[in-house]
Amino acid sequence: MFLLYRSRMPEAASAQAVRAGLGDSEFDRDTSLTRRAPGVYDTELSAGWTVISAVNGGYLLAVLGRALADALPHSDPFSVTAHYLTASRPGPAVVRTDVVRTGRSLSTGAASLFQYDDEGQEIERIRVLASYGDLDALPDDVRTTAVPPVFPPMDQCFGPQDAPAPAPGGSTITDRLMLKLDPATLGWALGTPSGKGEMRSWFGFADGRDPDPLSLLLAVDALPPTAFEMGVSGWVPTVELTVHVRCRPAPGPLRVSIATRNLAGGFLEEDAEVWDSADRLVAQSRQLASVRLG
Repeated sequence: MFLLYRSRMPEAASAQAVRAGLGDSEFDRDTSLTRRAPGVYDTELSAGWTVISAVNGGYLLAVLGRALADALPHSDPFSVTAHYLTASRPGPAVVRTDVVRTGRSLSTGAASLFQYDDEGQEIERIRVLASYGDLDALPDDVRTTAVPPVFPPMDQCFGPQDAPAPAPGGSTITDRLMLKLDPATLGWALGTPSGKGEMRSWFGFADGRDPDPLSLLLAVDALPPTAFEMGVSGWVPTVELTVHVRCRPAPGPLRVSIATRNLAGGFLEEDAEVWDSADRLVAQSRQLASVRLG
């Protein structure tokens, strides 16, 4: 399915930066790519989006999402499913895309992200299958029983910068984000987890960048794991993540609500909803994660 290009560096004659719609924010710069050949992109995974030492899965999904937006005739992600095969690390990476089908309202594509090990062998890190369309062409009709999450105003919530000391191991992604967590889901940080698999937070970018469809792929995976509030500490790596983007978000901060109902056999699910400043449900996701007790 995927073209096999072994060179690590783009060919000067065919390389082209993928810059359409990019702004000056860190998120835009750190998800940018260079088109080496049709469907083949070079990128540099930034160390600024790591959790301890691993690159955040939502950031990685946004990198792949930007490549697919360039490769497909439609530019907005509608449904994106990713399987995380091995942990990604900061540094050079190659994204290869394949156009599976193009239609009038939806196009489907596949993408994989590759890196190289210390012996120069190529390793596939993530594989994605996605459907893209035009969010602005969707009808305005909304019939839903979903309601926005209720939690305190932003000035009554708390973020990483409010902690008395940095988290052990460090997570550089928190420096790039504006996260203000609902105090009701912060018991884990005080040593008194509630036992409920819930996490809620205001979400934005630290540099003030407004949300767009691509950033929603990051928002669903940017909060602390719900396992923390269930009294479980340790690494919770994503196995599979599916994101549904429902509409283009309005400017302003987002509200993210995540819940887990079942932790069993060393795995849990996380169901996320993302609401924009206009009280619209703009994205939903479900992920399966492995719970590694530490």
